[in-house]
Amino acid sequence: MTVEFKDRLNEELNQFSIKLEDSQIIQFYEYYEILVEWNKVMNLTAITEQNEVITKHFVDSLALIKSVEEISLNPYRIIDIGTGAGFPGIPLKIAFPQLKVTLMDSLNKRVKFLNEVIEKLELKQIQAVHSRAEDLGREKEYREKYDLSVSRAVANLSTLSEYCMPFVKPGGYFISYKSGKIEEELTSAKHAIFLLSGKVSGVESFTLDGADAERTLVKIEKVNEISKKYPRKAGVPAKEPLK
Repeated sequence: MTVEFKDRLNEELNQFSIKLEDSQIIQFYEYYEILVEWNKVMNLTAITEQNEVITKHFVDSLALIKSVEEISLNPYRIIDIGTGAGFPGIPLKIAFPQLKVTLMDSLNKRVKFLNEVIEKLELKQIQAVHSRAEDLGREKEYREKYDLSVSRAVANLSTLSEYCMPFVKPGGYFISYKSGKIEEELTSAKHAIFLLSGKVSGVESFTLDGADAERTLVKIEKVNEISKKYPRKAGVPAKEPLK
């Protein structure tokens, strides 16, 4: 771990009042090193410069604390849908080790990468699952079993809600990480969210200290059990978003 890495990460996390132990910072640095190494042979991220990874992947992932202020205190079950290279799930697990985390991705190569990170960082109570959200969301072991479902995946909010809401237990939340202005997208997704037994309970917009881009966390509460109709078959939520 370099001094520059440690100082930059600590400085940027000050905006969220997150304090890490040195052992956690070392885990973040090891994660960064594994990410850059694997990225040479497979496309995990377009962002590989150290400071950009800190800001746009690590700190952005931990911004969830703006929407779930008590996240550091509770052993929440959390599922990260379309996790890709592990964002936001792995940074959340490193920073808040009491969380019980499931990482889901549809590409097996990425799941192998995630398992290597989990093993090398010696993370406990975290698993990587190879599946599509539409399939996993119908499995008894995963359906309506989570306090929180999160996603930084790029898709419209209607589609993402259909992917993520089936995993959330009533009283839990789906939180979508979004960039830029989202008012229009939010308005067009409201009926879909209603159909999926949800209601928007918070919209948190902010700018990360190390980047200019505007970020938004959309917090959707699961009000009741979801209809057995959802999620629809694989591929349908993306092609025909609920209206």
